Amino acid sequence: MIVSELYNIFKKSPTICTDSRNIIPNSIFFALKGENFNGNKFAEKAIQDGCNFAVIDEQEYLSDKCILVEDVKEYLQKLATYHRNQVNIPIVGITGTNGKTTTKELIHTVLSSQYNCYATKGNLNNQIGVPLSILEINDSHEIAVIEMGASEIKEIEKLSNIAQPTSGIITNIGKAHLEGFGTLKGVIEAKTELYKFIENQQGIVFVNSENDLLLEESKSIKRITYGKNSNADYNSKIINKFPFISLQKNQLIINSKLIGSFQCYNILAACAIGNYYNISDENLKKSIEKYSPKNNRTEIVKTSKNYIILDAYNANPSSMKSMIDSFIELKKENKLCILGEMRELGEYSEQEHNALFKMMRESEIETIFIGEEFLNISSKNIYKNTAEFLENIKKVNTKNRTILIKGSRGIKLEELVEHL
Repeated sequence: MIVSELYNIFKKSPTICTDSRNIIPNSIFFALKGENFNGNKFAEKAIQDGCNFAVIDEQEYLSDKCILVEDVKEYLQKLATYHRNQVNIPIVGITGTNGKTTTKELIHTVLSSQYNCYATKGNLNNQIGVPLSILEINDSHEIAVIEMGASEIKEIEKLSNIAQPTSGIITNIGKAHLEGFGTLKGVIEAKTELYKFIENQQGIVFVNSENDLLLEESKSIKRITYGKNSNADYNSKIINKFPFISLQKNQLIINSKLIGSFQCYNILAACAIGNYYNISDENLKKSIEKYSPKNNRTEIVKTSKNYIILDAYNANPSSMKSMIDSFIELKKENKLCILGEMRELGEYSEQEHNALFKMMRESEIETIFIGEEFLNISSKNIYKNTAEFLENIKKVNTKNRTILIKGSRGIKLEELVEHL
């Protein structure tokens, strides 16, 4: 089947399902495959449960209302690319090592104040998530923000060819997913594929004026810079850091609900992009001030005993350092850090976890380390997993503390909150 024929079917059933356990009536089921599942096996059931069609790539599962293609994942991507070519709206592409989801949500909040803006839901930012996001854009949308993640070189290039962003932003580049990229040089090559695509399309990028690497990589592209320094095209100064970041640009004061001085760059990125797309200062202020992080991303949790900063969604060396530096700056007594291991660092894992341990020892803040990656370090405050720490939690003073909880999602540090 050629993509245009599949697209004609999609226009009549413009909803996609990929999980046979959560069928949406009158949708198209795409029978994706993975290491531990084969969606082809569930195609017939998906149709019985209400799907109009199922796209499969194995002949033995062919039946009425099944559409046989060479590769389901590839056809999902082709369909999304074809749909993007029919949708004539600006798309802001966003990637980066840290802060891309928060920045995406801030940009979406700002742009939604004056436009019908679509944005990637959750973290659907991979080779399946991006096509699904593009296929959710419809004729009512005036602009979109598409998040793109990568765990290997050429992935951002592929996602850019699907989403075709007209403008873009790389929040930063740091050490993450080193297992897939191999080195920091590999991360740089992968992330800047977004810049290369936008340059070829004669689009515009938004660049942190205080990030020398990004300034160098974007020097040949039309760009708008943002930052705290006066030479940035869009600049402001921090006027308050605790409990939340407040910024001032001329007479405009924005009091956010975001924690950590590093968040100023996420806010400024949203402001610069909003300014470019003609969002008024009034709407910039209202939009950012109403945004509250969720899903374990730099949330403030006040319990009967403690004041907790919960940032347990993701962790890598650069995001760890940014959050810890901000925590050190806090003018609060009786501080405690509970830090989970950082995953997907490959051969650099031991080096980075030792560096984190050294950083915390020099900070003199009492710290609990959780995760197998810390087990080679000799210290009494190291636990194999969250469950082991909970078994020993009475050994730690957990009353009237200001507590930072940060670690990779797989450690499930959010489970600690009810015990603190």
